[in-house]
Amino acid sequence: MKTFKINLLVLFLFSNFIIHAQIKVACIGNSITYGAGIEHRDSLSYPAQMSRILGKNWQVENFGVSGATLLKNGDKPYWKLTRMAEAMAFNPDAVVIKLGTNDSKPQNWKYKDEYIKDYLTLIDTLRALPSHPIIFVCLPAPAYGSRWGINDSIIQVDVIPMVKSVAKQRKLEIINLNKLLANQPELFPDLIHPNAKGAGVMAEKIAKVLKKSKRKIEKNTKKNK
Repeated sequence: MKTFKINLLVLFLFSNFIIHAQIKVACIGNSITYGAGIEHRDSLSYPAQMSRILGKNWQVENFGVSGATLLKNGDKPYWKLTRMAEAMAFNPDAVVIKLGTNDSKPQNWKYKDEYIKDYLTLIDTLRALPSHPIIFVCLPAPAYGSRWGINDSIIQVDVIPMVKSVAKQRKLEIINLNKLLANQPELFPDLIHPNAKGAGVMAEKIAKVLKKSKRKIEKNTKKNK
């Protein structure tokens, strides 16, 4: 009986260790992160597929919101959404940001001079969390048509260089989803949102970057506990 209790205690402590050893990843973004247009998005959005690729030692949460903008003066600023507060409460070890597509809409891009400032503020806000997460920024996916006011020319000529500038200023790793998904319109049935296969391509790429940075993330997490 005594041996059984000891074994039970060891099992409990080991299970507890596994749970707490998970690397927490917050995926912040718009409808592409959310998985809009994907049937069974709960299991086929890019964060959901990435979770399976990374395995049980990672806890991936989808904080994407359709229509969200990075711009604070945009028509649906991520800053004011419940998911922003929930992403912060999650206290992640790593954050993947994919915002910028909806900012290209005319009603939002008239505030383009505020884009870099707002992006830097978002990064600084996330870095100030108790976990001080490692942050990765994604270059927006290409838009294969001008739907809902989304403008690929603005994404290519304006948004992408600005994201690169932000990454350089804050010394962040860039995940180039634009190049990854270029010249593959078949992955975008509505011209804007990737299908399940396209989300899978994103998941593979981002998971690869996270795996490569695993030691860095773990070292940072340990330092901030």
